[in-house]
Amino acid sequence: MVLNGGIRVFPRIAPAFLATVGLSLFSFGTTPVWGQFPTVTPEEVGLSSERLARVSEAFEGYADDGRIAGAVGLVARHGKLAWAKAWGMRDLAAGDPMEIDDIFRIFSMTKPITSVAVMMLWEEGHFRLDDRIGRYLPELGNMVVADLERSTSPDGIVTVPAERQITIRDLLRHTSGLSYGLTFGRTAADQAFARANPTGQTTLAEMVTELGKLPLAQQPGTGWRYSAATDVLGRLVEVISGQAFDVFLHERIFEPLSMDDTAFFVPDSKRDRFTQLYGHSRSDRALELRGGSGDYSPADTFFSGGSGLVSTAQDYARLAQMLLNGGHLDGAQILGRKTIELMTTDHLGDDGASFLQAGWGFGLGFTMKNQPALDGNSDSVGNYFWMGIAGTSFWVDPEEDLIGVFMIQIRPNRDIGFRQQFKRLVYQAVVS
Repeated sequence: MVLNGGIRVFPRIAPAFLATVGLSLFSFGTTPVWGQFPTVTPEEVGLSSERLARVSEAFEGYADDGRIAGAVGLVARHGKLAWAKAWGMRDLAAGDPMEIDDIFRIFSMTKPITSVAVMMLWEEGHFRLDDRIGRYLPELGNMVVADLERSTSPDGIVTVPAERQITIRDLLRHTSGLSYGLTFGRTAADQAFARANPTGQTTLAEMVTELGKLPLAQQPGTGWRYSAATDVLGRLVEVISGQAFDVFLHERIFEPLSMDDTAFFVPDSKRDRFTQLYGHSRSDRALELRGGSGDYSPADTFFSGGSGLVSTAQDYARLAQMLLNGGHLDGAQILGRKTIELMTTDHLGDDGASFLQAGWGFGLGFTMKNQPALDGNSDSVGNYFWMGIAGTSFWVDPEEDLIGVFMIQIRPNRDIGFRQQFKRLVYQAVVS
């Protein structure tokens, strides 16, 4: 069935529904809702339907041109869902169209969720941010650091003692000195990490043991370096809470926030909603399937706090709305308002993060905009976001009371900054 705005409504979505601009909605009584979000037309919250149509025009064009298989975009303002769209195909070979409630590999968008879990335990008084991680994970209490000037290969790394231990704050803000392998660096320490593959272990406990055998790529606290730090934080949650990481997330975050499709696996009953992962071939730039990201089976036991979750646009919007609300949503208090302020304040200072655009800093699990206009974009100072390697992203804008979620599955992205384009086009639709 096709409603106005080109949105498809499928039997699994709506036992009863109504339509508004660009949205298929559940309707209970007189209050329209979609996925437990109250819904409004864009104009009711200061957005322009006409201008939001530019988003669809762009992404329908990308799908038609073969730049992407499909994508989903969602925008909420003032706590209400104003706009959501699906474009293209979930599975090109099967001819299955993308739908708004499809499930995506969110990869590093797992990291903000892990950071929320850590800060929940911090609020309960279990540790201080500047506690040494070795106090809780002894395997990481006596690290050495690669002397990169004297180390030219992973077979003969010269090491020096760490000048201080890694702290929990280091792990949250990516200043631990840990590596992520060849993806983010080509030093001998990065090569050693890639060869050892600690994040390929069976459990988080085994991963930490393997990490403890590897040299750090730099001294703790000396600079921002994206790494397996958030996976270590997942293990910290297990040790402090006494629960498996997946159980903690389900009981403490996903269930209270009704994030019903967010997990480390995709059950058989939802496989028809699991999107395919694509990339462009090197020869003719045609889209082709990408493997190697795991099958997300219930039998998996490595619960990666850095990249392991799947989710939907709707689910992640609920997490984002909780953050925007100051830690609560629909009666569930996940964090305190002041804790979120702490997490979304720059913790790098003048050191900065070299990979970030001008005017941006990094907090405890998020990057945030510190200065206007330096990056050439119109988003607000104070908005914060994160992303996943397959193109997914989200942002929270306290000044505009606005959230956006963008879901796509393309890796690597050599064509256009799809998530940046989505965000730019949403902001041009803000009219009041």
